[in-house]
Amino acid sequence: MKKIVILGCENSHANMFLNFRRENPIYKDVEVIGVYSDDRAAAEKLSETYGVPVMQSYTDAVGKVDGVIVTARHGDNHYKYAKPYIESGVPMFIDKPITIREEEAIRLMQECKAAGVKLTGGSSCVHVDWIQTLKKEREENIDGKTLGGYLRCPVNLENPYGGFFFYSEHLIGIMSEIFGYYPKSVYAFKNADKLTVIFRYEDYDVTGLYVDQNFTCYYAMRVSEHHVHGSEFPITEDSDCFKAEFEEFYSLLQGAKQRLSYHQFIAPVFVMNAVNESLETKKEVAVRRYEL
Repeated sequence: MKKIVILGCENSHANMFLNFRRENPIYKDVEVIGVYSDDRAAAEKLSETYGVPVMQSYTDAVGKVDGVIVTARHGDNHYKYAKPYIESGVPMFIDKPITIREEEAIRLMQECKAAGVKLTGGSSCVHVDWIQTLKKEREENIDGKTLGGYLRCPVNLENPYGGFFFYSEHLIGIMSEIFGYYPKSVYAFKNADKLTVIFRYEDYDVTGLYVDQNFTCYYAMRVSEHHVHGSEFPITEDSDCFKAEFEEFYSLLQGAKQRLSYHQFIAPVFVMNAVNESLETKKEVAVRRYEL
């Protein structure tokens, strides 16, 4: 039996993951021994629904678990929740945004790499079949080399969970998965309730459109020499991508290798900060890159 905890369980991912564990016999070898949130009412609600114990502190299960799920609404809590468990080397799922601050992302990855912690998480949207199709086409130069791309995703600009950072990793995660991690620079500007971002790569640009509060409408397109390949992919609570991300965490519990390198895992933090800086300065901003 693999024992895990869910920390920061006010996020809907906690409900989804507990449902997967309860409804799918494959995951019966996983026991959730505790849930914790700074919002105690959220943890107590999960306890009532799923019968899982409420932890008094997020450190209560250190040394007692085989894996950790961190899914707090505010990205500033992710490193805080994860840190006490890193030394034990157990696999972790860390939801988007991985964290908000670049220096914190670097410390997180340095510590996880030193302890051999296997990581998954970030934007669930990277698991959508359409995103994986465009990634394959870009990597294999199907229909010729890539000339550019276009992405549309929701954003939530006014919230108590980090403002722009709360939802922005979805678009950046999708972009990174399809077109590559760490673009050279970004230029972002706001028009009404929309944000447009130009992500500049070595040989092409990708345009991203953030639409405030439009939470189900997603679109991704790759432009190649001989074709324009784009499609909408709505994201709802029933989307398969949520099952896929939980399955990836489950596979780490069983000893599988992590999908991303450590520096790829934290790349969206650096891109988000560059976009936020560009919005504030109204200038093109180079994306800082950290290699572990």
